Amino acid sequence: MFWGNHGWGMGFGAIFMVLFWVLVILGVIYLVQLIAKGQKRETGTDTALDIIRKRYAKGEITKEEFEKLRDDLTKT
Repeated sequence: MFWGNHGWGMGFGAIFMVLFWVLVILGVIYLVQLIAKGQKRETGTDTALDIIRKRYAKGEITKEEFEKLRDDLTKT
């Protein structure tokens, strides 16, 4: 009368199938995010202070020019 499996049927098989597909979907989402993160480009979000710091580091402006520009930018 119990069909040889005591009434459990395909219960565990269904649970593992759902778990399998959840893991596949999460894996795809992770890979898409990983690929998208690797393709981000420089968007030019440097602040004015970052730009003058880089120019000073490259030697494009003198210390006096840097300090004057920095003071102008940080003045409130």
